[in-house]
Amino acid sequence: MTQGLLPGDFVRHPDRPDWGLGQVQSMIGQRATVNFENAGKVTVNTAVVSLVLVEGQSSPR
Repeated sequence: MTQGLLPGDFVRHPDRPDWGLGQVQSMIGQRATVNFENAGKVTVNTAVVSLVLVEGQSSPR
């Protein structure tokens, strides 16, 4: 569900539930910078990890 992510969208990392809810800060190519509640800012390669969009918490489209 990583395709179509926009800055402001809320996501979860499927392999790191302990990181908590994250908000996408930027998308450059296949790299997302996400600010997670419990892990801080993390750069995620979305070609490798499919971040899960949290429904009802996405930015206005």
